[in-house]
Amino acid sequence: MPFTRTIRVDTAASAYDRTTIALHWLTALLVIVLFVLAQVWEAMPHGTPVRKSLQGLHVSLGLLLTALFVWRVVWRATAGRQLPPASQGALQVTAKGVHYALYLLLAAQIVLGFLFRWAQGEPFTFFGWFSIPKLLPLTREQRHFFGDLHNIVAWVIVVLAGLHALAALWHHYVRRDGVLRRMAGCSRASRPQ
Repeated sequence: MPFTRTIRVDTAASAYDRTTIALHWLTALLVIVLFVLAQVWEAMPHGTPVRKSLQGLHVSLGLLLTALFVWRVVWRATAGRQLPPASQGALQVTAKGVHYALYLLLAAQIVLGFLFRWAQGEPFTFFGWFSIPKLLPLTREQRHFFGDLHNIVAWVIVVLAGLHALAALWHHYVRRDGVLRRMAGCSRASRPQ
């Protein structure tokens, strides 16, 4: 392609550190599980015990995602290995934009999740171990507004993360530039031939 130049990133030093890799994949897993839980309970009748249990699990995993997200941001800003861009030009700008957008959307989703739960006026607990106090005086009438935004942002995250995953696969199978191996922690030497 005339607007980009492939940069090979196949050395062991070009892989992210183990903590960054673990935080990335745990975040991806939690986002998928949270999204699937919401889709499953939406198909169930309101007020059923299973639906309430799935919602409680969603809240607890959302709180786990909050802690993981904060750890990830702090780790990236302080100790995480920063790698040079794998591409230049339009691909680099696009990749950086998508990463920033995913971080901003996750932060917004977390805030919306808190606001939605507080507006619902329902228990806000982490696996029943402790409760999150209501910090803002929200009303039940606001729950639809925050719930709708929470749902919209969830879909945007899933679509953007899906495109991010497709781009990683494109780098791996089409460009063969080692980008996916950076987040898998693989070096060229450990790559199957």
